[in-house]
Amino acid sequence: MSQRQFILVVYDISNDKRRTKLHDALLDFGTPVQYSVFECLLAQEDVVRMRKAVRKVIRPRTDQVRFYSLCASCVAKIEITSGVEVLREEKQTTVI
Repeated sequence: MSQRQFILVVYDISNDKRRTKLHDALLDFGTPVQYSVFECLLAQEDVVRMRKAVRKVIRPRTDQVRFYSLCASCVAKIEITSGVEVLREEKQTTVI
């Protein structure tokens, strides 16, 4: 199984149509936790696909998208007061 990384995607897009398109595209990669904030737990090939999907939607001169890659120890320190739980790597058990 490939290593997955936790990426926080934050965006500021004033155009309603593009903002909605980006939101819909990011639903394929992560979980919306606040307006314009997604948490994604992705394999490297999915990170590449996500960045490509974002580039197809945004206008770089007017739209702002930030990708924050968090290490496992940083993710473990995330605290939430309410709302959607932080994405966690699921532990898999193999029975032989």
